Amino acid sequence: MGKPTGFLEYSRLDGPVISEEDRVNSFNEFHRLLTIEEQRKQAARCMDCGVPFCQAGVMISGMASGCPLHNLVPETNDLLFRGDVEQAYRRLATTHSFPEFTSRVCPALCEAACTCGLHGDSVSTKENEKTIIEYAFEHGLVKEESPKIRTGKRVAVVGSGPSGLAAAHLLNLRGHQVTVYERRDRVGGLLRYGIPNMKLDKSVIDRRVRMMEEAGIVFETNVDVCGGDKYPAELSGKISDKASYNDSGKTSDIRHISAEVLIKEYDAVVLACGASNPRDIKAPGRDAKGIYFAVDYLTQVTKRLLDTDMKKPPYELAKDKDVIVIGGGDTGNDCVGTSIRLGARSVTQLEMMPKAPDERLITNPWPEWPRVCKTDYGQEEAIQKFGHDPRIYQTTVKEFVKDSNGNLQSVIIISLEAKKDKKTGRLNMVPVEGSEKKLPAQLVLIAAGFLGSEEYVTKGFGVEVNVRTNVSTAPGKYKTSIDRVYTVGDMHRGQSLVVWAIAEGREAAQEIDRDLMGYTNL
Repeated sequence: MGKPTGFLEYSRLDGPVISEEDRVNSFNEFHRLLTIEEQRKQAARCMDCGVPFCQAGVMISGMASGCPLHNLVPETNDLLFRGDVEQAYRRLATTHSFPEFTSRVCPALCEAACTCGLHGDSVSTKENEKTIIEYAFEHGLVKEESPKIRTGKRVAVVGSGPSGLAAAHLLNLRGHQVTVYERRDRVGGLLRYGIPNMKLDKSVIDRRVRMMEEAGIVFETNVDVCGGDKYPAELSGKISDKASYNDSGKTSDIRHISAEVLIKEYDAVVLACGASNPRDIKAPGRDAKGIYFAVDYLTQVTKRLLDTDMKKPPYELAKDKDVIVIGGGDTGNDCVGTSIRLGARSVTQLEMMPKAPDERLITNPWPEWPRVCKTDYGQEEAIQKFGHDPRIYQTTVKEFVKDSNGNLQSVIIISLEAKKDKKTGRLNMVPVEGSEKKLPAQLVLIAAGFLGSEEYVTKGFGVEVNVRTNVSTAPGKYKTSIDRVYTVGDMHRGQSLVVWAIAEGREAAQEIDRDLMGYTNL
């Protein structure tokens, strides 16, 4: 332990953040790093406690406590404090494939379980991690070398989100030949199109993907792997070029490949397609023009930015419109921040559940995940711009009101209250009669979560799914009901965090390697 009294000598200091007023004028990242010397002081606050919950990654009361990747947090903090950033990176890279992603978008499960946070401010592990990985990139320490010996085994990874990339990363490192198939026009999956650029600059993804390509991983974009009615039946069993639609609604060359072809041509197939089946809001008027699923909306914005080299934001999507965001999670917050940047006249965010307490309750002790109210960047920007918190709790949309041309004009919301079901004993949020209100709305973004895997993929591969439509496996395993077919990430566990996706990708790679080779050294 480098600084036994560091947590007593130094207060927590986070990196500078561009003000809400200034950052809403662009889609650039707005979190900045401290200097190396200042970050070393922050690393000195690590207590090197006897039981480091920060790296445990265990479930407590149904919630994760600590990092699912089991990053060696006290060790990396100690090395950073000592100024040996190179060795800190080496230690971090033993457990983590992509620290540059999680250090930007992870809610920091490690910090929530930090012993230093029990009676004060937790160690800034997330920013320590970002400093380490950015230093490593800047000084040429991050290398993705092509394996000197190839095993002769071929693996197909379907989906290039965090879980697919993590699995591909380790399988290639082992010497297997890996091809990653992505149905969109660019690699990254959720990282690319589900997370706005101001949270994760897309050049960060491109930087890593280029290195993975140089190491021998093959990325095939605009390839839709499916086995159902998503593409013409005559394409089943073969790869073919076919004009199809892309994210902007225009036709482009999409190649289609069936599940049968992948299973036949590869020694293993990894399904990493995400939980991309969005939960809908079924209310009268749902067919009105101006209602979008949140990820589709975010995808359209990011794609336009990338296609124009960040020079032409699609202001027409939200400018001078009253925006209603349905859903209070991270994606809903991203929609708030994105709509503000596109010039929305007003933004209102609807949450079904009651407001969480501002401080941790006695029934929610450390090191459980703190169930407290969080005001994220989008809400902060709304408060600055409109003068109030955009969130309305315990409410939902009862009806979408459209004009004579079918365009969305307003929404009727209704309050909800918690009532216990007499049969099951569960608390349900039920409408309060007579509490209806009308709000103007020309754009509604549905960020109500996801229902699991897309059916055309699971049916195409014939894999078993559970009641939540997640692909079924044995507990703690990743092999599906179909031989040589595996699943990882949100497609396996349901809608979750990027850090869990990376953890599952790495664990699945070990299982696949063991099945292919009879043992694994990953």
